[in-house]
Amino acid sequence: MPVIQRFIQAGWQLRVFFSENVFAPDNLVLRNALADTGPRKALVILEDSLAQAMPGLERQIEMYFAAHAHLVRLVRPPLFACGGERAKNSSSLVSEIYSQLHRHHVDRHSYLIAVGGGALLDVAGFAAATAHRGVRLVRIPTTTLSQADSGVGVKNGLNALGQKNFIGTFTPPFAVINDFQLLATLPPRDKRSGYVEAVKVACIRDAAFFEAIERDASQLAAFEPGPMKQLIHRCAELHLDHIATGGDPFESGSARPLDFGHWSAHKLEQLSHFNISHGEAVAIGIALDVIYSRNIGLLAAPSAARILDLLEKLGFKLFADELLNADNAELPAILSGIEEFREHLGGELSITLLSDIGQSVEVHEMDPRPLAAAVAELRERNNKNK
Repeated sequence: MPVIQRFIQAGWQLRVFFSENVFAPDNLVLRNALADTGPRKALVILEDSLAQAMPGLERQIEMYFAAHAHLVRLVRPPLFACGGERAKNSSSLVSEIYSQLHRHHVDRHSYLIAVGGGALLDVAGFAAATAHRGVRLVRIPTTTLSQADSGVGVKNGLNALGQKNFIGTFTPPFAVINDFQLLATLPPRDKRSGYVEAVKVACIRDAAFFEAIERDASQLAAFEPGPMKQLIHRCAELHLDHIATGGDPFESGSARPLDFGHWSAHKLEQLSHFNISHGEAVAIGIALDVIYSRNIGLLAAPSAARILDLLEKLGFKLFADELLNADNAELPAILSGIEEFREHLGGELSITLLSDIGQSVEVHEMDPRPLAAAVAELRERNNKNK
């Protein structure tokens, strides 16, 4: 049969700006990130918990766009939306965003601006990617985790059918703006969560960054602004470097180094009914895979100890009772996360492990015995630390 074949290459520019007080009228970072020919329309979605923690923020956003209305016009007051996994566990928020985009005739050259944590950015990103086959998305992440990791990537998603991110797209945002001042009202648990993604990317890509996190661990645990800013900036930079130069930005293959520690983390979140946050689950997932790497002879014991110690110095617990849950076949429920991860990859199982700090390796099977030993070790470690 005759075949017509062409190679189609799409170019994307992924921009992450760093600023403070982004909605101050004289701060031009957002305006300049949007500006082409104006005026354009903008719909702003604002996480309700942030609006409650910063009572003047809604009015500040309105005043900002009023000052720059010749370039970008706010179509309505900011739309409040819930954050956290609750936002991702149903399609209701997506439907509301669609409705607002339609009602205000927001087109492909207009902007959907999402101000919130990673879960809200995921939902808004999915809506933006699918409305009109693509409305320009601007992310303004408001958690350490989203500024350092999820908010600067190309993924959008919803949870469905009992699985995390079962529905989603790979669509780069038009721009990302990290405003450190938006982290000020976060509780310690949420400020800490983003640290684990920095440890993750340092473990797989950058030993010098790992050493820097070790050196600053006490200050980071105390949430000192200087070290926090440096961690967020370097973590975001390493994530962008991987997306831009890793050869597989939309994950068409099965190897996913940036998901180090995540196969079990996603399952732990589900098993806990999302009472364990994503950052907390990833810390446990990294600890599990670090010990497993050591148990099968990949990673030297001193390196494994450094990673576990650093996670604890940053304030993370490395064990959760959900690791001991059993399924209907009396097997550890966490093991089903391996098969779910393989299915989510869409092909061969590919788990990222460590051969050294800063050096990752892909394996294509997980032996239940050293994995069970890793769980037991984490449980014993937790009991000693009580």
